[in-house]
Amino acid sequence: MYSREQIIEVLRKVKYPGKDDIVSLGMVEKAGHTEQGIEIVLKTEKQKDPVASSLKHACVKALKDAFGPDTVISSIEINAPEPKVKTEPLDSGLLPGVKNIIAIASGKGGVGKSTIAVNVAVALARQGYSTGMLDADIFGPSAPKMFDTENERPHIRKEGEKELVIPVNKYGVKVLSVGYFVSQDDAVVWRGPMASNFLKQLLGQGDWGELDFLVVDLPPGTSDIHLTLVQEVGVTGAVIVSTPQKVALADAVKGISMFRNDKIDVPVLGLVENMAWFTPAELPKNKYYIFGKEGCKKLAEDMNVPLLGQIPIIQSICESGDSGAPVALQNNDIGKAFEELALELVAKTEERNKDRGPTKKVHVN
Repeated sequence: MYSREQIIEVLRKVKYPGKDDIVSLGMVEKAGHTEQGIEIVLKTEKQKDPVASSLKHACVKALKDAFGPDTVISSIEINAPEPKVKTEPLDSGLLPGVKNIIAIASGKGGVGKSTIAVNVAVALARQGYSTGMLDADIFGPSAPKMFDTENERPHIRKEGEKELVIPVNKYGVKVLSVGYFVSQDDAVVWRGPMASNFLKQLLGQGDWGELDFLVVDLPPGTSDIHLTLVQEVGVTGAVIVSTPQKVALADAVKGISMFRNDKIDVPVLGLVENMAWFTPAELPKNKYYIFGKEGCKKLAEDMNVPLLGQIPIIQSICESGDSGAPVALQNNDIGKAFEELALELVAKTEERNKDRGPTKKVHVN
């Protein structure tokens, strides 16, 4: 049997997102080894802590890494304080079962926004969160290829007089995209109102069910699609993706400003710096800043926006996207980078939900 001290020492490797390790934070109430296996009891400061599930997964991984894959962990319990005040359930309108709607946006195209969106969705699902992804990039849908579901077609089910579209389920993520409804080789030639109406259908007729997170991959720039989204649902928060290049950063500023506009008022949860540096496979310790160094970090400081993460240019990211097996599925350094990015997003979402009420839908006269 393992002693309490041995177990505690392993648990020091488990970090609470954005803070210290769970032992230093005083979160470990009980740690011991019985005939049934290792038993752990953690305590949190918040009711329904959104990272509780990921903490359990992290504890299991740390213990099995330390003591061996056959280690028996009989129970990991999470104790939370009793709520001090009663809260009313959120009114999500079109999506009553969705707790958080996260818009992934970029000021310009070609910065890897869809790659970030897909890998964040997969990383959230791997952490135990019920996750959906809506590919709202109507004119350039890439989710079908990146999820290896190009030949899939969503099924329809009837609920009374209403027809619901059942999302494609891959890697634990519920996915809907315009790419499932048009030929792979055909261009989507729609006027703005047609594209907006199709987005409304995917939102309103999607059989999303209960979700912790719905990740929405928006088109680059600022367009009718962005306005339609914030008019139809209350978006929890937005994440802006950019490269460190100055021309991309200039457009990222516009994206941040759009969501911060008084009439839209969607919190910007953070900025992701994609293509932060290039690391060749044969020189994994080397970093070449081909688009400039830490441009997003400086922009984040200037605009008072959190920097959620920096993702390098690595050949495996491109290859995994093309093959339909997102790199977030891999248990390596780049997979871990997306895991940390997802956990940072969870932490910022929790902070946002604690500090302010639900985002209101935009009403345009």
